[in-house]
Amino acid sequence: MVAKSTQHGIEQNKAGLAFYEAWNLEQAIAAFMEAARADPDNPEYHLNLSRAYARGGNFDRAMNTLGEYLRTETKSDVADRYERLFSTALDEVESKFIDVMGRLGMSIQQIGKAIQMWLEYRIAAGRRPLRIPKPELWAAAITYAVAKVNFADVNRSNIASAYQVNERSLKEKYDELIETLDLMPADYRYFTGDQNPLDKLVEAAQILEELDRRFNEE
Repeated sequence: MVAKSTQHGIEQNKAGLAFYEAWNLEQAIAAFMEAARADPDNPEYHLNLSRAYARGGNFDRAMNTLGEYLRTETKSDVADRYERLFSTALDEVESKFIDVMGRLGMSIQQIGKAIQMWLEYRIAAGRRPLRIPKPELWAAAITYAVAKVNFADVNRSNIASAYQVNERSLKEKYDELIETLDLMPADYRYFTGDQNPLDKLVEAAQILEELDRRFNEE
């Protein structure tokens, strides 16, 4: 028979995951916190809470929560991967894309967003294996993702050539980033321009909503 607190943790974690996927991050954070309170020894709940903080751009809270997670993680290979996030040294992927993005003419701000994206991806990946036998491939995928988000004047072929990686393999890693981080064009998390085109879309939607409201008023 499952203990009441354990069952409550399962239910809250399930609710949190649904909120997380729907981008209802405040509700996701509240649900994951409740799950962790109900079952504090379950590493999944602490990690999911960290993922929600990271998705919302609160990396300080995300890293603090990872500390709680590491106290409960029983899989040493997964724990080792997350412990490396606390290192101040650049990893191999970061070292690769910092060098190449500069040579491709991408801005310092875009390089900063690449560092942010790589950190969030490693948190968002959860407990599934993250193998990096060829750092150039992940570096190329991060570069391509930041370029696409910012409509940079550099294409996939140029990036693959700069990193000396296979273009198809680059696209596969890029697709993993898209799925895990739920990336979109001009994504607010990684867009560096002064005018984000999404702002105009939001403004247009609000205007249309107001016009529709007025149209339907008696």
